Amino acid sequence: MDGIFTALMVSYDQDGTINEQGLREIIRYNIDVCKVDGLYVNGSTGENFMLSTEEKKEVFRIVKDEVKDQVKLIAQVGSINLNEAIDLAKYATDLGYDALSAVTPFYYKFDFEEIKHYYNSIINSVDNKMIIYSIPFLTGVNMSLDQFAELFENEKIIGVKFTAGDFYLLERMRKKFPSKLIYAGFDEMLLPAAVLGIDGAIGSTYNVNGQRAKQIYELAKQGEIEQAKEIQHVTNDLISEIIENGLYQTIKEILKDKGVNAGFCRQPMKRLSEEKVAIAKDISKKYL
Repeated sequence: MDGIFTALMVSYDQDGTINEQGLREIIRYNIDVCKVDGLYVNGSTGENFMLSTEEKKEVFRIVKDEVKDQVKLIAQVGSINLNEAIDLAKYATDLGYDALSAVTPFYYKFDFEEIKHYYNSIINSVDNKMIIYSIPFLTGVNMSLDQFAELFENEKIIGVKFTAGDFYLLERMRKKFPSKLIYAGFDEMLLPAAVLGIDGAIGSTYNVNGQRAKQIYELAKQGEIEQAKEIQHVTNDLISEIIENGLYQTIKEILKDKGVNAGFCRQPMKRLSEEKVAIAKDISKKYL
């Protein structure tokens, strides 16, 4: 379960309907062109939190049907509706997903005992493994080293997607939990995370920049830091221009420039102007 995982995008028609053919094309581009090691399905990048339960299941189904066993699959099932999270966990497990993940419950100020109950309830309902999805800047949930230790007492909780800038905590986690999987969640900080000994990374820009991400990760493991640094510089130039133009929309336009039917983002995400679509195409040609 180590390596580079794409936080998978989903193709939507202009009315927000899932475009199955487009989703399959995105999957194929990730596997065949970006050469990623796995896919992280129904995360933020897939616009998951704007989908109904049945739509989330449809995405899980299409992805598994297209991928079969070509790469590893992680199903993000987290929801502040615990019953939905458990339902999705059972569905993805029955489909044969290699592991589950769940974002920390957000919006309400859940205390740690409630968060612990949430994770244990989900993973103990199925015969599968859990990867915590920690993304404090969006959820407002910051957990300490001791709290992660409590969660990891459940042997079915095998790791964390660490999308935070606290690299002191990352280093402490790596030292304290050598047998747990740690995935870096910030694409722009892949190299420093790799130097600290992560097991892989999960990111949005890997939908188009997966090959460079794999190079950075492998070079860092080999101790080729200067070469990895140069690739990270180029990667961060790309990321900066994508973010400035509109993150998800621009990645989809880059995919379209590569011949992939990546569709549109769901409302209330806005459409790119013609000027920004042109900028996205320029980014595609400049970096990819």
